[in-house]
Amino acid sequence: MQVKSLIFNPFQENTLILYDGTKECAIVDPGMLTSEEEGLLTTTIQELGLKPVKLLQTHLHLDHVFGTAFVTDHYGLEPEAHEADLPFIDQHKEYARTFGVEVASNPPKPRIFLKEGDEVKFGDTTLQVRHIPGHSPGGIVFYNEKAGIVIAGDALFSGSVGRSDLPGGNHEDLISSIHAKLMSLPDEVVVYPGHGPKTSIGQERTSNPYL
Repeated sequence: MQVKSLIFNPFQENTLILYDGTKECAIVDPGMLTSEEEGLLTTTIQELGLKPVKLLQTHLHLDHVFGTAFVTDHYGLEPEAHEADLPFIDQHKEYARTFGVEVASNPPKPRIFLKEGDEVKFGDTTLQVRHIPGHSPGGIVFYNEKAGIVIAGDALFSGSVGRSDLPGGNHEDLISSIHAKLMSLPDEVVVYPGHGPKTSIGQERTSNPYL
């Protein structure tokens, strides 16, 4: 599995494209807010010769779902997320306004729910789903053991962890879940977070001040 990262919206969110040799791909956390950003996503997918078959969401905070409607409309995909984050969808438009961002409507609600222990498959790729609440109640990460890659959403960053002062956040849950479900992975596993640069489990194990 390979990962292509695109940075979108004022929150500098990482939208990820996961793909393998079959050219099937999954779009993770589409954060496009403008037509220019939508164009960059579609152009990138086209240039890589990919076929989108999955729309995966690590959590449903506004900066990670700005582009959900575009992806569902353009590629005909159903969003897949943890059910515990559903309340954020109904609050999306009003919550975006508090940050000075105007959106036309709330994004589509996921109807495919992922939970701890599930597997997501596309092409020759298998992703393990691990539930890591604390940044949001329904935060999940996707681990590809074969490639040694974890898609961490806003749970774990380079030198930091997700904030837990937002509605539904819980710092103790976040830290305990990171230790149990991420720090248990091998040091060489590459971490792709929802914001900022990629890192590794080993790097965060030895130097992350929150852990």
